[in-house]
Amino acid sequence: MNVTKDYIEKDYIKRINAALVFIEENLSAQLALEEIASIACYSPFHFHRLFKAIVGESLNAYINRRRIEKAASFLMHNDSINIEELAFQHGFNSNSSFTRAFKNFYGVSPSAFKQQQPHRYSKIRQTDSKNGQNNLIFEQYICNINNHLKWLTMNARIEVKEMSELHFASITHIGVDGLKHAFERLLRWSTPQQLLNNPNNKMARIFHDSFKVTSPDKVKMSVSMLLNSPFEETGEVKKESLGAGKWIVGSFELKMEEFEKSWTSLYIWMNENGYQKADKPPFEIYHNDFRQHPEGKCIVDLHIPIK
Repeated sequence: MNVTKDYIEKDYIKRINAALVFIEENLSAQLALEEIASIACYSPFHFHRLFKAIVGESLNAYINRRRIEKAASFLMHNDSINIEELAFQHGFNSNSSFTRAFKNFYGVSPSAFKQQQPHRYSKIRQTDSKNGQNNLIFEQYICNINNHLKWLTMNARIEVKEMSELHFASITHIGVDGLKHAFERLLRWSTPQQLLNNPNNKMARIFHDSFKVTSPDKVKMSVSMLLNSPFEETGEVKKESLGAGKWIVGSFELKMEEFEKSWTSLYIWMNENGYQKADKPPFEIYHNDFRQHPEGKCIVDLHIPIK
């Protein structure tokens, strides 16, 4: 997490993490500063200043952004979602206030954003528009999809798996900068306990935001270690669980610059095969140290939760 030295102390991080979890679980409610501050065990005044220093934006700005981004994520992955219902489910008092806030954030209305999403491309294939320009645009979309699927066939093994509940030791990290240091802190925490001596324990990264809807400097992630044994929370290292369910698992051997293409291709595969994303965070599991790979590649499994 990108913070100033004054606030690097682990107790601060742990208490702000508790507030972030509470906010995420209650975005549809009317969240008050006093209530959230009490979750973190701070006075409202001190919490407000500390929250901005650690997270990088004010509490109200953070809550509004998360509500809009979560709604956008639902629009991306749910074809039949009612926009008015979506507004109330994500803490807005009216459809008009939601539409206004959404348009200010993304530059288009929720309905226009929904129409732009790739999950509609399969349906477009089956239509025969009389408009030549539309056909050309659709053909370009289809060509792009086919290129991704061809690349995926050549570079991945894909399975759909039922998985039991997963348990992680995690450090919350916001933004793409400083990821290396977050992994190093987690490794320093795990080394005295020799956790990576167990071959079933793996380094991981959990994505609580999507790069499709959230600015890279604000994407919230968990830098994590998948564990098969209990551990005690200490400082910024917290327990995190993902419930049992069904997952699309893509197994890759990737260069760092290929991760984005891999994720995009896997989501296209999901849509093309009729699956719908579940309301859980996707994650990566790493099976090697890429620095020790002869080609600098990462052996990794990408996981998308599905209904």
